[in-house]
Amino acid sequence: MSRPHPLLSFEVDASGQDTPPKHDDFDSDVRRSWYDYLPLCLLIFLMLAPYPSLLIVLANHYLITLDKPVAFVIHLLITFTLGFLGFVSLMICVARDPGPVYFNASDQGSTHQREDMGLAEALMSMENTDNDCSPDKFCRKCWVPKPERAHHCSICGRCVLKMDHHCPWLGAKCIGHRTYPAFVHFLTCITAFSAYVSTISISAVRWSFNNPLLVLDQATPVHELLLAAAGVICTLVVGSFLVYHIYLITTNQTTVEALSPFLLLRYIPPLPASMKLSDPPMEEELSYNQRRAVRDAHKFVRMYDVGWRRNWAQVFGWSKPRGWIYLLLIGGTGNGDGRSFPRNPRSQEMLSNLAARLEKEA
Repeated sequence: MSRPHPLLSFEVDASGQDTPPKHDDFDSDVRRSWYDYLPLCLLIFLMLAPYPSLLIVLANHYLITLDKPVAFVIHLLITFTLGFLGFVSLMICVARDPGPVYFNASDQGSTHQREDMGLAEALMSMENTDNDCSPDKFCRKCWVPKPERAHHCSICGRCVLKMDHHCPWLGAKCIGHRTYPAFVHFLTCITAFSAYVSTISISAVRWSFNNPLLVLDQATPVHELLLAAAGVICTLVVGSFLVYHIYLITTNQTTVEALSPFLLLRYIPPLPASMKLSDPPMEEELSYNQRRAVRDAHKFVRMYDVGWRRNWAQVFGWSKPRGWIYLLLIGGTGNGDGRSFPRNPRSQEMLSNLAARLEKEA
């Protein structure tokens, strides 16, 4: 069944003509300034900066000094391939919408029919709507349907499907359902590139220290030291982010869900009316003991953890045996429409236990 559009619109056109419904385009609400792209420009510069020194090291050390053209070609192909794949993933993250929450194309054809619907008829039709478009699941800031795992980004001024986080390094855009695989692919390529460059640079530095009289010139060891230091630092920094996201994928969490324990309140069963809490409860309405109970439950409740194999397949979207190898090389895209996800079979029991503890701590 198709999802209905919002029942009421308070936009007034001064010309007196009907205003067509707006869709949640990525840049429709917040126009970015030139300084929002400075981190992206810095990121591109940092990705390109090692290549001059890398070419000097490969040419002087491996090609001329050691006279190993095969090793020179192999190192050149591997480093440039990893750099190219990293730039491909970066372009996908910057250019692609992370996950719009507006209605699909089949809903757009019946827009004008809904505009002619009377208020009473519209209100009566609410009982036939999908679960993700019920009144309590509309975003209270941008007033669009808020599907499962969607979140509102206050910086972008919009909701994003399966939002992971807002990244200022990628053109001040969010990472969501449609760009998360490319983001993980980007982290993987940068980490692999940094580790590989640091490895060949450290090897060249050791050879230069052991054979100082055979070094071609004095500048080459300096380039080797700089590449080794930068490679190690970048591997540790970016690699730590990659390891964290590997953990998130394995447990089927987003960064927002992992760092926000009170999101569990969206899914707990209804609490007794005598507790005088909202439905769902708000964090500020809970007592200290109730908040501690939610934080304790957050350590064990994995709402969408359906096993690590299915979790990885859900993120990267592979469906064939060993298809993850191909998709890991190009990034891929997530399975499904980003609006509904299979849940952990034990999650409902854990949420019921949490609701019982909240009632006990009241």
